Amino acid sequence: MLYNAYEFQRSLLNAASAWASIGAELLSDRRYPPGFFGWGETPANALEVFAHATQPRGKPLFGIRTVEVDGAVHPVTEATVIHKTFGDLKRFSHSGLPVDAPRLLIVAPMSGHYATLLRGTVERMLERHVVYITDWADAKLVPLAAGRFDLDDYIDYLIEFLEHVGGESGRRPHMMAVCQPSVPAFAATAVMGASRHRFRPASLTMMGGPVDTRESPTAVNDHAVARPHVWFKHVIATVPASYPGAGRRVYPGFVQLASFMSMNLDSHIMSHWGLFRHLMEGADESAEATKAFYDEYRAVCDMTAEFYLQTVDVVFQRHALPKGEFVHRGKRVDLGDITDTAVLAIEGERDDISGIGQTRAALKLTPNLPKAMKKYHLAREAGHYGIFNGTKWRQAIAPVVEDWIVAHDVTEAKLKAVS
Repeated sequence: MLYNAYEFQRSLLNAASAWASIGAELLSDRRYPPGFFGWGETPANALEVFAHATQPRGKPLFGIRTVEVDGAVHPVTEATVIHKTFGDLKRFSHSGLPVDAPRLLIVAPMSGHYATLLRGTVERMLERHVVYITDWADAKLVPLAAGRFDLDDYIDYLIEFLEHVGGESGRRPHMMAVCQPSVPAFAATAVMGASRHRFRPASLTMMGGPVDTRESPTAVNDHAVARPHVWFKHVIATVPASYPGAGRRVYPGFVQLASFMSMNLDSHIMSHWGLFRHLMEGADESAEATKAFYDEYRAVCDMTAEFYLQTVDVVFQRHALPKGEFVHRGKRVDLGDITDTAVLAIEGERDDISGIGQTRAALKLTPNLPKAMKKYHLAREAGHYGIFNGTKWRQAIAPVVEDWIVAHDVTEAKLKAVS
């Protein structure tokens, strides 16, 4: 019922958006009196804001065509190197990279947005790394016959992807988890460490991740523990017949988006008021920047119900990983098995989704990892999205990650020097 009601509303808004766009064009067209005399400018800009806010959005493209490194511009190559039912592995590289450039797997969140939310992350790290990223599937597009996907499967995917990344270069890759995937990435590192897997991560960077949400709980954390686990089943919906995943139980992306927007509703309202003012002032560059942000922010996808409910239970309510109770495929995950993966924890001073201390907790949970292989970085004045996108990310945070990777990159030359 929930999903069908949303689809009905979406069809009405799509029509309204189309009519608003038509109205905005007519009112600003100088061939007609409103545009010719100028008194159609205000309603035209108001309609443009409304049209943009309500227009339908599909999966965005990464669209990274070139990258500039030390003043030289290089064309970027994008390829899907692994295709799986619930997520692909994409690779980005460019001709200016040396043969022994570090290989970095960026783990995108499966939390309602597409991996393209990390476009800025990929673009910056691509300057000096061959970058891979998890491109998770929209659950409503996966046929019911394809089966389930839960937290155990997520970890298995990460291990398989790391094997591929390591196999392509012949040496241990690096991994960066942004927000939600910090927990499964941390667990996958421990699982691979326990077996001394050849391609266990050489370094693991966790950014704004909910490793231990008992530390400085935010409104998101409070919401997760304020209600019993059974309550969260009420936000699970069934995919309608109009999608390939008809009949699949999912946590809809539109529910997640509504939840996040309601947390900072005043800010979003002011952003759209700012968009209207930029249009009125002719500040096209600022207006386009706001539109680009919301084009990405409002592009949402669904999660499988089992993954969402398990994450709420294990990560946010039972705190299984920091308490040593996290289980993967029936076996307890021991973070003490991480002995030679350098761990970097990054947090934002103004992060209102993952509070200060939640990611840093990872450094206390790895008792057998040498102190020299642990590092903490607090990004001053950075909010949650500022950790991995924008000026602060590019100029102040990314260099910290790059230095950490360089310091712990095990190249063939280093192996020969040690031997």
